[in-house]
Amino acid sequence: MIKVSVIGDGGWGTALALLLHGKGVDTVLWSVSPEYAEYLDKKRENTKFLKGISLPRDLKITADDSVAKSAEYAFFVVPCEYLRPVAERLAGAGFSYILSAAKGIENGSLKRPSEILAEYFPHDRISILSGPSISFEVARNIPTTVVVASTGPWKKDIQQLLMTDRFRVYTSGDVVGVEIGGALKNVIAIAAGISDGLGFGTNSKAALLTRGLAEITRIGVKMGGESSTFSGLSGIGDLATTCISTYSRNRCFGEQIGRGRKISEVLGETEKVVEGIATCRSAHQLAKKYGVEMPITQKVYEVLYEGKNPGVAVNELMTREPKEEDYE
Repeated sequence: MIKVSVIGDGGWGTALALLLHGKGVDTVLWSVSPEYAEYLDKKRENTKFLKGISLPRDLKITADDSVAKSAEYAFFVVPCEYLRPVAERLAGAGFSYILSAAKGIENGSLKRPSEILAEYFPHDRISILSGPSISFEVARNIPTTVVVASTGPWKKDIQQLLMTDRFRVYTSGDVVGVEIGGALKNVIAIAAGISDGLGFGTNSKAALLTRGLAEITRIGVKMGGESSTFSGLSGIGDLATTCISTYSRNRCFGEQIGRGRKISEVLGETEKVVEGIATCRSAHQLAKKYGVEMPITQKVYEVLYEGKNPGVAVNELMTREPKEEDYE
């Protein structure tokens, strides 16, 4: 029987562990915290990250590195900013297949999750999972469609491993495009939340999604991604879900900022990681590095890191020099 270690006890990791367990796969959910692993094992509910969803009694939960390392498949489902220390901790394991479900770009190095993992594991075994996939909906068995990307044939093995009648998996060879789309949509989702917090309407949200996609496409293509990828599941699909869903951490965070609350105050009320905050810093650096214009990302950066008033940021976006609509 195939054995899978799901590395990360957040909402998305828990949802994937439930999906695999439901298919009869020998699955272990690994937590970085022995205390929380013990809590999950007893409580059988991830009250921090996936409240209201019961965990089957026979789903294995552990913080033991040796147990995690014994699997054939490893699904890394931790926030990008914590991916490196976790990968370093589990380095040396003989995983046959590695799947990254992390979404972000590392601060400083500007590396994508697959590039971080490739420093600790054979790069030719790594695939990427992305797409519009709110964890609470996946855990409730609501129809969801995602994409697995890699440069080798093993993506088809993971496709078959994950596919159910409620979880459809497509494949792609565009690793760069899929990762960039999955990372930068969180920055635009913060902008969408700010728009909601300021009391703006559907027109504003549609404009942010459309022009946000243009920014993501421009930088993604410049970095080596395929333009068509950004019209797919990891592009517009994931972007729309994250900007609209009431479960989206990034949108909800942005909404609170739009209402005038302080960043530290909002973050102090949750243990969940708002990936778009760190990714915004990296995206700002990437825009400079590649000489790509990313005005929405720029204004989100100014709000988060330079203390700009969100209303002022909106006015500056709307009064920019007139331009012709373009995507690349």
